[in-house]
Amino acid sequence: MRLLRFSGVGIVAFHYIAKFLVPGSLIDSLLYCAVPLACLVVIMGAVRIHDSFAQPLLALAIGSWSIGAIVATLSEYLYVTPLIPNLFYLLFYPLAIVGLPLLIAAKRNHTLLEFVDASIFGLGLSTIGTAFCIKPVLPTFQVNLVDSYFALLYPIADLILVSVVITVVLTQGFSQRGLCLSIGVLIFTITDFLFLWQHMNANYQMGTLLDEGWLLGILLISQSFWLPGLDTHAKGEINPVLISLSVFLSALILAIIAVVPDYFPHFVLIPAISTLALAFIRMAIALRQARSIGHERILARTDELTGLPNRRRLISEIEKFLAKEGSLLLLDLDGFKVINDLYGHEMGDKVLKQVALRFNRSLPHGSLLARLGGDEFGVLLEGSKESALEVALALRGTLSYPFHIDNQEISLGVSIGVVANNGNPDLLVRADVAMYKAKREGLGVCPL
Repeated sequence: MRLLRFSGVGIVAFHYIAKFLVPGSLIDSLLYCAVPLACLVVIMGAVRIHDSFAQPLLALAIGSWSIGAIVATLSEYLYVTPLIPNLFYLLFYPLAIVGLPLLIAAKRNHTLLEFVDASIFGLGLSTIGTAFCIKPVLPTFQVNLVDSYFALLYPIADLILVSVVITVVLTQGFSQRGLCLSIGVLIFTITDFLFLWQHMNANYQMGTLLDEGWLLGILLISQSFWLPGLDTHAKGEINPVLISLSVFLSALILAIIAVVPDYFPHFVLIPAISTLALAFIRMAIALRQARSIGHERILARTDELTGLPNRRRLISEIEKFLAKEGSLLLLDLDGFKVINDLYGHEMGDKVLKQVALRFNRSLPHGSLLARLGGDEFGVLLEGSKESALEVALALRGTLSYPFHIDNQEISLGVSIGVVANNGNPDLLVRADVAMYKAKREGLGVCPL
């Protein structure tokens, strides 16, 4: 396996030896074409990859680039239209743009916002790179239009590829695989920009040192398959500052184009407008999720049957209540189990709803009534202990006359424990003791 992994490195070494001893020879050209083919074998032999699509996609990408290199090499000895190798070189990009994130990305479920953030950051980088890196060379082309088109298209595709790779690395966190892959893609991109520079000055020649940059980039990409990644876990998200910066710079470029229409190439409008559109989509998604989270939090602290606050909400309020003068009342219905046994749980639920309504109407403004579960309720109210006892008697009085539900007359009682707040966090425990004393001794209301 080690021999397979470093086969590409070995062929590169032989290629450099041949290039030094017999530069421009057929052996040198054959070894040059053999390097990406060896990298293809290295990729297919890797065993660390969890995603089943990463290897075939990138193998096809490297294979396509290899065919382009072979055809371009043959064109030195036979006539071949330049369109053929350029098409194979170009096919490398869509396959790599899809495959490379699968190679880096950990095997986990990503949220919709993460994908939108990645797209905003990637398009933002593409916008900035296209505007500031491609624009300066546009007016200087003096060569064949088709060749110039491809020479310009490769760096733009590279910028998108670099943006995608960097975005995924940022969302996944640092790994040896991500680092090696990023360096390989950056070297490949720099080589394409140098090729564009030489091409626009009409001084590019095949077989020079520039060609080695593509080999080195592909070699590092293939080696990254054998390095440890983050296939089993992931960490981190794109920093919101980077997202904001991408949106701001895209908007700035659009503003410059509006003020000085000919300053940037017009095709920059596509990624710039797409970045802003995605930013608005992200804002809409974030607002919707925020509302959803707020609703879920409300539901988590609300009793589903009565709509009253639940035990969790009451406990939370008690923690805030400890510094105030007031009391906690704990109420437990008398005779409710008999109702459930005689009429069923559906009738019991209707009774609980009616009890909640009566209790709520009898409480002073600012009080908190909560259903703690089953037939147990709790009340937090501010004021003196004497006023709390008056409220407790009023609550007990609300059940002194029967309920009429589904042609049935239902009578209930209630036992209430009342404890004044003394600053100690055991308020609920003391109220529970008082309530059980009231129930056990038939007191109705028991202050403690």
